[in-house]
Amino acid sequence: MSLTNWRRMEAAFAVALVLCSLVTTGVHGDSLTILQAPEFVSFQKGDWPVSGEKIPDLVALTMGFSVQEDLSWPGLQAGPLFQRPRANVLVVVRGVDNLALPQSVASYPLENPVPFTLDNVAETVHSLFAEDTPVVLQLAPSEERLYMLGKANAVFEDLPVTLQQIRARLSQDGSVLASLPLNSLSRNAEADLLFLSEVQVLHDITALLQRHRHLAKDHSPDLYSLELSGLEELSRLYGQDSPQYRDATAILASVLQKFGADVYGLYGNSAVVEVVTVKTFEAPLTRKSRSILESKQISNPGSPYNLAYKYNFQYAVIFNIVLWLMIALALAVIVIAYNLWNMDPGYDSIIYRMTNQKIRMD
Repeated sequence: MSLTNWRRMEAAFAVALVLCSLVTTGVHGDSLTILQAPEFVSFQKGDWPVSGEKIPDLVALTMGFSVQEDLSWPGLQAGPLFQRPRANVLVVVRGVDNLALPQSVASYPLENPVPFTLDNVAETVHSLFAEDTPVVLQLAPSEERLYMLGKANAVFEDLPVTLQQIRARLSQDGSVLASLPLNSLSRNAEADLLFLSEVQVLHDITALLQRHRHLAKDHSPDLYSLELSGLEELSRLYGQDSPQYRDATAILASVLQKFGADVYGLYGNSAVVEVVTVKTFEAPLTRKSRSILESKQISNPGSPYNLAYKYNFQYAVIFNIVLWLMIALALAVIVIAYNLWNMDPGYDSIIYRMTNQKIRMD
């Protein structure tokens, strides 16, 4: 056998080994991992993909709220009608398609990873439990974006939000720099500090919840939404094969595991903690068009931007109540009028029955 043929056989054998390893180990992609969940929120283990745009509906269903469209996904089964979790915590990690989280309830592949928000879920929580002022916290440290409602305004008002505040927090006592094994990560690099600042935010949230344990004992459910993009910056700067990226991935996996366990315990084992890992968000494919026959009349006089009236999800319920109540009242009026019209006063009326026909003379 010639040397050329021998090298061809070696190359073919190497390719076969690579293919076998891919088949046996599996190719990981974007995923949705359920870190913690109470027993009455039943997640079934299976390889059922979930679309990224359906994540808000999934969060709403786990909290016991209704959604506009039915979620035909077998991963979540219907639970008790009068029992809901006390909190839902969703952590979105950008820059990694999968994290080594061994202690989890279930994990599902994520398809169509488009950007999403929990604004509709937050609005539902705030409208249904406005008197109890539930905690609604949405935070993205990398974008310095913070949204708080209810009791979160008083509890998390000291939470560092901007990158400057978080970096100042890293230099204070009790920061995560004293307890984390940094290894190849540097305290002076901008990308490393961004990642460490997000880890610090997770630590501070659990610390604040431990100081305000009364939040987990009220009757209103709480909502937390966190978006972390530190790994994305490390991947862009150092590469995915760099020791910095590998060390940061291991640190974040252990921190998220502890964060989920702490939140789950603080809420009395009645909280759902989800982790969404996406390599990159796909831009939604939309087509914007404008008709030449567009009317210039303003449908909402109170808005100068030709916006429609805000739709209320209770509109269908109120409409049915009013409709059937009016029908019942109309039928009652018809029946009463018919009976009065056909009534015999001398026989049926109690007024004529009790009237004495003869006048008494003393």
